[in-house]
Amino acid sequence: MNSIQVFEHSFLPIEKGKLEQHHFVALSKLNALHNDKYFDLRHNGIKFKQYVGVIQINGLTIEILPKIDNDGKDESVWHKALIEMLRVTRKLKVQQVDEAHVKKQQVHLLDIYFEWFLNEVQLLLHQGLIKKYYKETSNVKALKGKLEFAKHISHNLVHKERFYTTHQVYDKDHLIHQILRQALEIIASLSKGNYLYSSCKTVQLNFPEVKTIQANEQTFSKILNTRKTAPYTTALKIARLIILNYAPNVQYGSEKMIALLFDMNVLWEEYILVRLQQTNKGLRILGQRRKVFWEGIALKPDIVIQKDEETTYILDTKWKNIAYTKPSTQDLRQMFVYNEYWKSKKAMLLYPSTEYVFNGFKEFNDRAQKCGLGQVSIFKDNSTELDDTIGTTILEWFEKD
Repeated sequence: MNSIQVFEHSFLPIEKGKLEQHHFVALSKLNALHNDKYFDLRHNGIKFKQYVGVIQINGLTIEILPKIDNDGKDESVWHKALIEMLRVTRKLKVQQVDEAHVKKQQVHLLDIYFEWFLNEVQLLLHQGLIKKYYKETSNVKALKGKLEFAKHISHNLVHKERFYTTHQVYDKDHLIHQILRQALEIIASLSKGNYLYSSCKTVQLNFPEVKTIQANEQTFSKILNTRKTAPYTTALKIARLIILNYAPNVQYGSEKMIALLFDMNVLWEEYILVRLQQTNKGLRILGQRRKVFWEGIALKPDIVIQKDEETTYILDTKWKNIAYTKPSTQDLRQMFVYNEYWKSKKAMLLYPSTEYVFNGFKEFNDRAQKCGLGQVSIFKDNSTELDDTIGTTILEWFEKD
């Protein structure tokens, strides 16, 4: 299987042996299904947007990696950084994956998700799969449940030994296992030729025979969270990600593709939120708090930090390089309004950078409220490891000034 690594906002041209014309056509169909949000189509290639992750189609894997401009780090560093950011934000659990393979990029992001799912299903099989009651309407040899009289007459004029009934069944062929089976089939179809295929087939052999379904968004909403289904939470979460992002036969074509893509702006916000919550400073650190300000329209700063009843800080994250520019007027107006509505004295716009830069808070004209610009490096000094002290540094900036 061919693979390509690109950075967000980069251009990938159509090129023989890499992104070929049939890949381009299939990707254009996928993008259309998602309102053209993942990338822009150009005359002879694709211009990616702020989405990072992985796309697999017709034997081609495209990994889209985050990138801070002019940081000098190559794809292998950002491949590892993306996996770690997804792990920290609990969008990914890296387990039983050879770390040396990850470092060498022999394991793609999609493989890690597939292996995570297979491990979860193996664990469920080891613990024992649950049985559930469900209603079934069918022709049976013994009278049980409710006799469906009209259908009984039409189906059994000749076969008088049968009964057409609606009755309860208690076994493993229920919605949860049907969803897991569908995800297993997708993994089997997309992992042919790599190290995961045999593992997937082994899991499938140990999995019970259940009905084939085509799950969608509404299917997952039917699953009730109970004490009995609690062990399935993680497996269902990954299955949902796989199934809803799998697009076989896009618009009557023959392509099978899957796209696990994440908005880097959202991932950056969630990553900073988790790093702040890890500081254990005794603060209330809350994400996406909302206040309605007009006709049901709400204000939602990325992060609200509450020190005590009198002190609140506002933090808004922006995944863009601001090294040689100023913040937009719109962003500053937004921070001003956040300060007003949350009665906060300090707000900060936080950007990624190759170094830590903070020049203090500046007052809005004729106001006591302040706004500051912070730039943080996600890497430790002279290292390719993520800096897990980002949260502490940000809180120190709020406390100092």
